[in-house]
Amino acid sequence: MEKNLVTKAADNVRILSASMVEKAKSGHPGGAMGGADFITVLYSEFLNYDPSDMTWINRDRFFLDPGHMSPMLYSILSMTGNYTMEELSNFRQWGSPTPGHPEVEPARGVENTSGPLGQGHVMAIGAAIAERFMVQRFGEVMAHKTYAFISDGGVQEEISQGGGRIAGFLGLSNLIMFYDSNDIQLSTETKDVTNEDTAKKYEAWGWKVVTIEGNNADAIRAALKEAQAEKEKPNLIIGKTIMGKGALKEDGSSFERQCATHGMPLGEAGASYEKSILNLGGDPKNPFVIFDDVQAMFAARKAELIAAAAQKKAAQQVWEKANPELAAKLAKFFSKSAPEFDFSKIVQKAGSATRAASSTVLAAFAGEVENMVVSSADLSNSDKTDGFLKKTKAFTKGDFSGSFFQAGVCELTMACIMNGMALHGGIIPVCGTFFVFSDYMKPAVRMAALMQLPVKYVWTHDAFRVGEDGPTHQPVEQEAQIRLMEKLKNHHGKNSTLVLRPADAEEATVAWKLALENIDTPTALILSRQNIKNLPSKGDRYAEAQQAAKGAYIVTDSEGTPNVILLASGSEVATLVEGQVLLEKEGIKCRIVSVPSEGLFRSQSKEYQQSVLPAGIKKFGMTAGLPVNLEGLVGADGKVFGLESFGFSAPYTVLDEKLGFTAVNVYNQVKEILA
Repeated sequence: MEKNLVTKAADNVRILSASMVEKAKSGHPGGAMGGADFITVLYSEFLNYDPSDMTWINRDRFFLDPGHMSPMLYSILSMTGNYTMEELSNFRQWGSPTPGHPEVEPARGVENTSGPLGQGHVMAIGAAIAERFMVQRFGEVMAHKTYAFISDGGVQEEISQGGGRIAGFLGLSNLIMFYDSNDIQLSTETKDVTNEDTAKKYEAWGWKVVTIEGNNADAIRAALKEAQAEKEKPNLIIGKTIMGKGALKEDGSSFERQCATHGMPLGEAGASYEKSILNLGGDPKNPFVIFDDVQAMFAARKAELIAAAAQKKAAQQVWEKANPELAAKLAKFFSKSAPEFDFSKIVQKAGSATRAASSTVLAAFAGEVENMVVSSADLSNSDKTDGFLKKTKAFTKGDFSGSFFQAGVCELTMACIMNGMALHGGIIPVCGTFFVFSDYMKPAVRMAALMQLPVKYVWTHDAFRVGEDGPTHQPVEQEAQIRLMEKLKNHHGKNSTLVLRPADAEEATVAWKLALENIDTPTALILSRQNIKNLPSKGDRYAEAQQAAKGAYIVTDSEGTPNVILLASGSEVATLVEGQVLLEKEGIKCRIVSVPSEGLFRSQSKEYQQSVLPAGIKKFGMTAGLPVNLEGLVGADGKVFGLESFGFSAPYTVLDEKLGFTAVNVYNQVKEILA
């Protein structure tokens, strides 16, 4: 590639990036201007994809970590033909496809939603693991590279430590990360907050590290070639770049390396927008232009990419004819449909903890749902994801033939990696930990909801009944938090998250059925540590439990209109059943309703909702979390009994007694309501 033309294309990226922010009067031009050289070399010479088929499963992936550098990504993608000048000029405006931080849209070349620093490059690690998983099963026909772009802020975020450790441990040589090291942050220089040796840190994790002049196209090109040839280690290219490269003051002097350009338009930051654009070769009166020779360069690259992709697709067709069974399996993995599975064959032990019931289901999945990858944050024998692990083996460097990912103690990193696997496609990601530690995962769970990724969360030890471990391990407010996500709608009008807290072992099977079938959003399974008695049944408890698919259903009912409706989710439903016995001895007619998912229930017809929870009948809700978990369902017709404090350290049977989660208290509370 002509050296001067590549530099001119990078300057074109700088012009577009600065102009987008200037016109919007909002955004971050400096980082985009500094990173322009790397992104230009990558897209014009190295990144392999099919411009005529942007969602081709065997494309290289590019994951942007610093979402505030979105102008850089949109600018380079305008040169590849994925965005128009009008769309760039409407940066950050209502209805524009160029939001302030990129939102996943593979058809346009945006592989991930990025914003919270650190998550983007860890998603890339997840995608790189997914690629190794595929290559292990289908051979080099599925080999491709994963590129990531990270900034100083992303390196500082704690999640980078978990991601760096894991990528090095697994020897992800298919991962190439560029670190845009410009030594400038939003409000300070990096020297004001850190003096670590980043290169040595990553080398200690087992990465191959090179440091280059990050605005030098030849140095970038050489580093990328070296990284592509690496066979043993993940690659980190530390590029020493210039924040706001090309920015000038009104007097023509340099305005580079300024914190101000990180987070505000050039003109507002103290630079001259007009002088800067002229310095870069553009027209400040008509900045939204791709130079003719730059356009010709990318048009030639587009033709090369289409031809190369066609050649690779032809080779894959030859492979498919020679390996029809593998080809069918590959197509099934990437079909974006729920796998077929016969849940009726699962035999649950009556009275099991729902975490144990989940383990039974996971054990049945292993080997049959072949593209499922299960992970645990060093708790597999306690969150019972080991039901799956016992039927397979964990990933190790050079061996991805198993289907279990041992994440270690890093819940947020684990959750982000599972997001990356889902974004790559072809994998059903499942990850587990204690429910109380879902707090550590929340930023990644939120991103999964935003991106509509079907990650499955196995959250066990769901209440104060963790017991002797004490309040640090006893979730109280966590269910209320995730239930808020259940109420929140995504951009397609659907509940952003499916949350299920099953009331017994059979409901746990149904919950897993719903989770496996949910291919549109994340699913949270909230599971008990302690055993739970199976709910009353007329004969086939599993068949009855399938009503849980409606979010709430009647477990037992009275003859005629009930005097009171008792409702709960999880362990507390069994407690209501015990309380019902005492109430009915006094002639109080009760209906018991299990509510594993209020979100699902609210999506049912008004007629169904009214048939289960009719107005005008007193209601009593019991929850081991905050009362707000059920207040929306109980309404003004009754009362919710829940926790209003943190837990205590004691055996769970003692806690049930002390905190009022007993049949006697159900009786007393209902009597008070009816009185």
